[in-house]
Amino acid sequence: MRIVIAEDDPLLREGLALLLRAEGMEVAATADTPDGVLAAIEEHRPDVAILDVRMPPTHTDEGIRAAVEARRRRPGLPVLVLSAYVEQSFATDLLGDGVDGLGYLLKERVGRVEEFLTALRRVADGGTAIDPEVVAQLLTRTRQDSRLDRLSPRERDVLELMAEGLGNAAIAERLVVTEGAVHKHIRNIFAKLDLAPTDRVDRRVAAVLRYLEEGRRLV
Repeated sequence: MRIVIAEDDPLLREGLALLLRAEGMEVAATADTPDGVLAAIEEHRPDVAILDVRMPPTHTDEGIRAAVEARRRRPGLPVLVLSAYVEQSFATDLLGDGVDGLGYLLKERVGRVEEFLTALRRVADGGTAIDPEVVAQLLTRTRQDSRLDRLSPRERDVLELMAEGLGNAAIAERLVVTEGAVHKHIRNIFAKLDLAPTDRVDRRVAAVLRYLEEGRRLV
C-alpha cells in the first residue's frame, strides 16, 4: 500500500510514517501544507492519503479542502482525514460527494494502533471509517429530526454503526445479535427513512448521508 501523509506537526507526521513503514506499507511522501500534499498526490499517485484537518496557513479547514480537491483531481482516491476535535460540519462536507473510500478519525485513534490500521485498510479498500465520537455527537443532534425519531433505539444503534462504516457481520458482533436481526433492523431503517429500492442509489449510503446531513443542519 502506497501512502502520502499531510500533517504539519513534525512529531506526529514522522511517527505516522514510522508506524506505517513498520507495518510493511510504503510511505511515498510526507507534506506539511495543502499545496505540498496535492503535489505529492499528483506525483506519487498513492493508494490512500492521510490528511490533517487543520493545516497552514489558517489552521482551520485547509486539510478538508485539500482532501476534496484531491478527490476532484483523482476521483475515488481513498482519503483518511485526522482531526484533534469533533468537527461535524467538516465530516459532512467531506462526505458530501459520497462515502466510498473516505475516513474521518480523531487523532487519538492513532494511538490505538489496531483500530487505526483497521480503519486505514478499510478506507484503502473503498470502505468508510467515521470516528465513533463524531457519530455519537451527530446522533445526539439528529434526535430532534422527526424522520429519525421514527427509529427505535436499536435501529438508531444500527444506523450509528453503519455510519462508522461497519458491515452487517461487524454490527452483529458489536451489538451481540444475529446477522439476521441486523438485516431486519436495516430493512426497517430504510422503510422509516422512506428509502425505496432503486438501481441508482445505494440505500445504505443514502441512510448514512441523511443521518450526517441532518447533523450538519443542527450544528
